[in-house]
Amino acid sequence: MNTILTTGDWVKGISRDGELIIGYIENLDFQGMTVRAKVVTSDNRDIEGSSIPLLAKDVTKLPDARIANKEQIRFLIDLSLSTEDEEWFLELTEKLNAMRELVKNIE
Repeated sequence: MNTILTTGDWVKGISRDGELIIGYIENLDFQGMTVRAKVVTSDNRDIEGSSIPLLAKDVTKLPDARIANKEQIRFLIDLSLSTEDEEWFLELTEKLNAMRELVKNIE
């Protein structure tokens, strides 16, 4: 692990059973040895949607996404709804509304 992990970070990791997962950190232990991640996608479809413990050394933080257009924002809004992340949903809808205002002011 080469970066500091925080709650909400999107991560890629390997479960204790060797499954590849992509998800986000729900919480960390105080010693930084393990994280609990919500699995969004995995090579084991049965664990998708569940929260699993992972060793911090087996987790890599994914780079922050650069949002380039409204379609990407709409996709991420759908993802925020499916993960029930209200704060992220509000942030994304604010960005989408700002893009709409910008287009409206140009026309």
